[in-house]
Amino acid sequence: MAFDGTWKIDRNENYEKFMEAMGIGMMKRKLGAHDNLKITIQQDGNKFTVKEASNFRNIEIEFTLGVNFEYSLADGTELSGAWNLEGNKLVGTFTRKDNGKVLKAYREIVGDELVQTYEYEGVESKRFFKRG
Repeated sequence: MAFDGTWKIDRNENYEKFMEAMGIGMMKRKLGAHDNLKITIQQDGNKFTVKEASNFRNIEIEFTLGVNFEYSLADGTELSGAWNLEGNKLVGTFTRKDNGKVLKAYREIVGDELVQTYEYEGVESKRFFKRG
């Protein structure tokens, strides 16, 4: 599938402002902007396995499209939600467990890049990944 493969972070757009809106402290924001994130995605029908490797942690997440699951961000923020496929775009809707606010996430292939977009409290951020 189009998302399958290993993707390495290339650049960020408005990522520190997004982390600030999420309530992440300045030191963690500075470190997070340079996390050296690598994502490996495997799709088997409606099931996805996503491995995230960064300077901070290595985790593996398995999810099925449309099925809620629990997830913790690198800063420890706990979320509950689901990914869905809308056209050629993965769309995630997650609710923070601590304050009930919604985080939207999108993954799509644009040209030769994986573009991951986040929306939270009116702040939008993008992270661009190259195949690696």
